[in-house]
Amino acid sequence: MKKKNKIFVIDTNVILHDFNCLYKFQENNIVLPIVVLEELDHLKKGENQINFNAREFTRELDKISGDKLFNGGISLGKELGTLSIVTGKPFSEKLETSFPEPTPDHRILAITEYVKEKNKTTEVILVSKDINLRMKAKSLGILAQDYKSDQIRDIERIHKDVETVENVSDELISKLYESHEGVPVDEFKLDPLPHQYFILKGQKSSALAHYDPLNKVLQRIEKQRTYGIDPRNAEQTFSLDALTRPDIQLVALTGKAGTGKTLLALAAALHQEKKFNQILLARPIVPLANRDLGFLPGDVQEKILPYMQPLFDNLSVIKNQFKLQSKEYIAIEEMQKTEKLIISPLAYIRGRSLSNSFFIVDEAQNLTPHEVKTIITRAGEGTKMIFTGDIHQIDSPYLDMKSNGLSYLADRMKGQDIFAHVNLVKGERSYLAELASDIL
Repeated sequence: MKKKNKIFVIDTNVILHDFNCLYKFQENNIVLPIVVLEELDHLKKGENQINFNAREFTRELDKISGDKLFNGGISLGKELGTLSIVTGKPFSEKLETSFPEPTPDHRILAITEYVKEKNKTTEVILVSKDINLRMKAKSLGILAQDYKSDQIRDIERIHKDVETVENVSDELISKLYESHEGVPVDEFKLDPLPHQYFILKGQKSSALAHYDPLNKVLQRIEKQRTYGIDPRNAEQTFSLDALTRPDIQLVALTGKAGTGKTLLALAAALHQEKKFNQILLARPIVPLANRDLGFLPGDVQEKILPYMQPLFDNLSVIKNQFKLQSKEYIAIEEMQKTEKLIISPLAYIRGRSLSNSFFIVDEAQNLTPHEVKTIITRAGEGTKMIFTGDIHQIDSPYLDMKSNGLSYLADRMKGQDIFAHVNLVKGERSYLAELASDIL
């Protein structure tokens, strides 16, 4: 029996999340409300990712249409559905009574309701990353769902890259301690991913180990002091190993606040500064309480300082490990003066050369999958990229644990021989901070 096509009505935020979304709905038909084009028109100017996405989508729309009209439905290609643009429609009595203000969201609801009434035998679904709009649609009897194309299916899977192995023979662990080259992984009866980390436990001994995919061996990992920072647990030890291992070019560090992700990444960068032309530490700016940067007082630098302060705080922690006259402290000061070490909003890094750079992207859970892809594809020769963040603490209203760029990266890059992921689980700030993170 042939599968019946559906009709998906697309909200603006889906396009701003993924400008290639039109090609992600398989053979189903797509309706674009005319109000979406209005909203895209207002967003086409600017240097942020959403402005870029708005421009790219509009260009793609122009290419699709050519000299055809949208009101009859234009084919999106082989094994894909059609695309139609539906103009504004009057509010039904139910819609007008419930939502009297003609906001863009409510106009999208009116068009979706019209499409649903016109296609009674076809399932009509509103696709939006706005939870409130989806709830409003459902209250009107309209099916609504999140954009699922780039969502990862199993969120727990990305937390399992570090594996604890019980009942390992003490003789095998002893062999691991004695061998500098490592022990063949077959002897452990494991089937690891490239650059996977293990906590091996025997009856009387234990060891931390890394799987080398090139030589197919497990190697013991020792704790290493890195630019004044000592790892305090197994996951921090693994993180520093991944951050300083030359054959790993891409690292994802996930974990709740206080687990040391950014501090470890910065310490590792400073430790290896002679290997790189530049150290870049950046984070996306997500205005708090839906207030734009313009709301904050002062010039541009004063406006962005509150967002960048946590990064400067991490640098201060490292600097405070050393005396003012120490070579390490002086080296950090010199790196900042000569701009070998740059701490900046992520948007300001755009256009910089990323060749032979150690590039740390903090708070990466606030990026879309496309933004993460865009950043990585700009990496030149000799560049190492680090993405850190807490997927449970997302500031963007249109991202969640399954659809943010950091989760997407950890899921899609799993198994690649230049990638490592460590999920840090133990907070190291204080007992109070740990308690608050766990129970509040």
